[in-house]
Amino acid sequence: MKIAVIHGQSHKGSTYHIAKMLTEKLNGEVTEFFLPKDFHSFCIGCTNCFEKSETLCPHFKDLKPITEAIDRADVIILASPVYVYHTTGAMKAFLDHYGYRWMVHRPEEKMFRKQAVCISTAAGGGMKSTNKDMADSTFFWGVARTYKYGVGVAAVSWDAVNPDLKKRIDKKITVIADKINENIGHVSPSIKTRAFFNIMPLLQRRGWNEADVKYWKEKGWAEKARPWKP
Repeated sequence: MKIAVIHGQSHKGSTYHIAKMLTEKLNGEVTEFFLPKDFHSFCIGCTNCFEKSETLCPHFKDLKPITEAIDRADVIILASPVYVYHTTGAMKAFLDHYGYRWMVHRPEEKMFRKQAVCISTAAGGGMKSTNKDMADSTFFWGVARTYKYGVGVAAVSWDAVNPDLKKRIDKKITVIADKINENIGHVSPSIKTRAFFNIMPLLQRRGWNEADVKYWKEKGWAEKARPWKP
């Protein structure tokens, strides 16, 4: 199992330790990235990725190592502490660069056979909205299965988290790890993902974006082929 972890912060707090707990239970080959250390650029809205090619993004080369790790991975973990009830700015800036991969544009077919986990923590609240920030992207990328886990730790460091709470967190993470292990190698997209994807050929046949139309025709998705089918 290959695992790609993208941390929405560079410090190793509660969110980091919970993500680490999960990777240890999955016992796979882990590739980690820490934002903004490993990628710090903001999308400038040039639209080159949408209208022409993602290779024309001014940050394409900087982002490439993370993109390649995501594409290789069986499991993608997005981990972000809550910043003002949402994901960190670094995580948001990172996800902004993959708009061209949303199902409405040019989704990567490998995504439809992957699993993802969105993890968030806070001293108080905001985990639900933070996980949604990240899960919106995994859904529109076409990821077959996304699990979400958020927890209020009532502390500003992992060392200060109550030991009993750590035990409860461990149990929750074990459940997620067991589900991932059970589905590895034969996961398929949800009905919601398939239904959304099946609307897209209607848009692509109208030819409103030349780069997208060409991509969909080459894949055969504008007709009956689907990325989750052999």
